[in-house]
Amino acid sequence: MSTVDVSTGRPGPTRPALSTTLTPTSAVGLGITMLWFSLLVLIPLTAVLVTASEGGWSNFVHTITNGQTAHAVRLTLTGAAVVTFLNVFTGTAIAWVLVRDRFPGKGLLELVIDIPFALPTIVAGLVLLSLYGGEESPLGINVANTEASVYLAFLFVTLPFVVRMVQPVLEELDLDVEEAAASLGASRPTIFLRIVLPSLAPAIFAGAALSFARGVGEYGSLVLLSGNLPFKSEVASVRILGAIENDNAEGAAAIAAVLLVISLAVIVVLDVIQRKVASRG
Repeated sequence: MSTVDVSTGRPGPTRPALSTTLTPTSAVGLGITMLWFSLLVLIPLTAVLVTASEGGWSNFVHTITNGQTAHAVRLTLTGAAVVTFLNVFTGTAIAWVLVRDRFPGKGLLELVIDIPFALPTIVAGLVLLSLYGGEESPLGINVANTEASVYLAFLFVTLPFVVRMVQPVLEELDLDVEEAAASLGASRPTIFLRIVLPSLAPAIFAGAALSFARGVGEYGSLVLLSGNLPFKSEVASVRILGAIENDNAEGAAAIAAVLLVISLAVIVVLDVIQRKVASRG
């Protein structure tokens, strides 16, 4: 397909069409990839959906509309959504500071941000409980066994996702483009919205999707801090565990299926939004 050189108005070099024929090596690689992906993702997810349907539609509806289950799912999704919204702004701001600013202790901050990745989630719960739970909290804050503890735990475990997705993209941005826009009279907000943000949008929304998914599936950091109180601080993952312990695999799978569908829908919506933001840039 020929292109047009915008500087001369003349036809440019012809771009070779991409071949759709797989070489033997590529075919083997694709086969291994699909097999591995199926074993780790597709087959287990299909098994969850099949198990959820074994009890029939009436049992499925009864499980997810149960008052305790509905509250746990609602708290989980609300907490994950609110935390993801906050992470989009705070994570992007932290990444900006780490890339564009120089200050004492920057290396330490880089290390601290990755702590939620390194800590086992049960250890994270113990750390949060020691700081924000009980009357002897050194910070004078006690959110243990409350709904606020769910939001706090989600914030802790999801902090690095947006930061680590945005940071490398921000480091690769060409500062000359921003300087050229500034020399032409563009304001800082205009430069950010029209030049920087479209480049960061894919990374921001990818980090948001990971943040939401991690929040929806979080369990370990909540065990000690939230108290898992029904109708108060119980989340969906704890509700699923309770169903398994009561030998109710169909009920557990039904809750998991709801979380799976909602998480997939959120990921698709975020992907569509980031594509539109990037294309407008």
